[in-house]
Amino acid sequence: MKLATRLFVTMSLLVAVAVGGLILAADQLLRRHLEDEIAGGLEREARLVAAFLPTDSLRWPAAARELGRLIGRRVTLVDRAGRVRGDTDFDPDALARLENHAGRPEIRAAWDSGVGRAARLSASTNDRRLYVAVRGGPEDLGTIRVSTTLADVDRRVHAVQGAVALAGLAALLGAAVLAWLLAREVAKPLVQLTEDARSIAEGRPPVFPDARVPEVAEHIVALRAMHQWEREETGTLIETMTDGVLAADSRGLVTTFNTAARRLLGYDPGDAPPPLAELFHDKRARDLVNAILTGREAEPVDLQVGNRALLLAGRRLPNGGTLLGIRDVTELRRLETIRRDFVANVSHELKTPLTSISGYAETLADETPAGTQAEQFARIILDNAHRMQRLVEELLDLSRIESGGWRPTPERIDVSAVAREAWAPFAGRAQAHGVELALDIGATAETVTADPHAARQILTNLFDNALRYTPPGGRITVSAKREGSAALLAVQDTGSGIAPEHLPRIFERFYRADPGRSRAEGGTGLGLAIVKHLVEAHGGRVEARSRVGNGTTIRMSFPQTESRA
Repeated sequence: MKLATRLFVTMSLLVAVAVGGLILAADQLLRRHLEDEIAGGLEREARLVAAFLPTDSLRWPAAARELGRLIGRRVTLVDRAGRVRGDTDFDPDALARLENHAGRPEIRAAWDSGVGRAARLSASTNDRRLYVAVRGGPEDLGTIRVSTTLADVDRRVHAVQGAVALAGLAALLGAAVLAWLLAREVAKPLVQLTEDARSIAEGRPPVFPDARVPEVAEHIVALRAMHQWEREETGTLIETMTDGVLAADSRGLVTTFNTAARRLLGYDPGDAPPPLAELFHDKRARDLVNAILTGREAEPVDLQVGNRALLLAGRRLPNGGTLLGIRDVTELRRLETIRRDFVANVSHELKTPLTSISGYAETLADETPAGTQAEQFARIILDNAHRMQRLVEELLDLSRIESGGWRPTPERIDVSAVAREAWAPFAGRAQAHGVELALDIGATAETVTADPHAARQILTNLFDNALRYTPPGGRITVSAKREGSAALLAVQDTGSGIAPEHLPRIFERFYRADPGRSRAEGGTGLGLAIVKHLVEAHGGRVEARSRVGNGTTIRMSFPQTESRA
């Protein structure tokens, strides 16, 4: 509801309540005042009638008619038995047919206290009347009652109520005019001020209104100063950033292009950038921009501009514009390449001596008498040599995947068969601990498209990891289903779970949520990192869900480009 409408409705309700109160007051207070005045006059007239009544009861009917005519009221004479002995409106012959008046409230009150009063609809004349009765008159008579119609009171009260209603209507019209004036002087600038605040929040230029109301004008001045300060501060901050910042409006025209962005993309300070859709020539960058412009989510992409490696990320702004961030990752990529080459070279160099150590340790363990200390030492050497060999193999696998030396070769695979094949090496270990494997394969996901060797290695690493943390009697479940154009695979265990602070980092190499337990059970800390890279090499995504004490679920999505069978 608009402010002007709220002002009008509020004022109208206030006026309506005030008018309603006045009308009720007129009906109650004015009516009571008028009736009190009339009742006082009727009492005096009743006493005057009592003074002029003859003592002869036979003359009472005629006296009632004559006295009533003189004072302009209806006079009723009621004896102690409640019988009507005279009435201005009835002939003597009709008096006997009138109802006994002993039960009338004004008659009972007059007998008890000397004066009685009541207002009601007359049963004999069928009009609303005010009755006042006084005890007195000749000895054989009990009360003299004088009454008058209240039609005049009703007319006067209704006239006042009509005048109040007309005044209320005039007040309503005045409220409408006042609300319009307030809307013009106060509401309109306030509404425009709200729009300006929303424009500032959405990055659009505001249009500050003029206002003659001092309080509103102060708000406008404060908001204008704040906006100016924010623009200057934001502009200075963006210009001093080492990362490139580029913003475009809803039409795709570049509105912000800081110095770092010009330097990274090869533009001189005075060059005007082209529209956002034409700014990049690299297909991945254009796809990212198109995705953002159409309101879709887009992952950051790597660009090669000259001899620089850039990371481009972006998001859509609330006003329909686009914001892009450009980071120079040349040095980071160089260091990653050095690290990857170093790990690969060291791993290759370690393979030969580890093979020799493993071979000689196995020979010593087999030829040394069982149960001796020498045999125990040889077994320890052999176990650690095997552990180092696994670590070297996984490091080589990880380096090969990261460097792009391995690419998946997707084909149709049977999920159940691959899961059982990957489980086979762990079956004895699982049986010894009372852990069982369960399969929950959806009808539309019995076969999926993925690299069979990668799928086997993924499940092997996940089984190995799950078995370490699943207590005896637990269960490891492999599930698969189709969701849109992707196949979703999940491995769920009933183990100890992972604390929330560890979940974001469990796919990092060598990261362990429980370092002591992982080392004691032979973990290398690379299994989940390899799983992540293998899934992402398929163009998919992997995530972990876990609660301490309720197990862990690793969910993976594999894009399926073929049509469903």
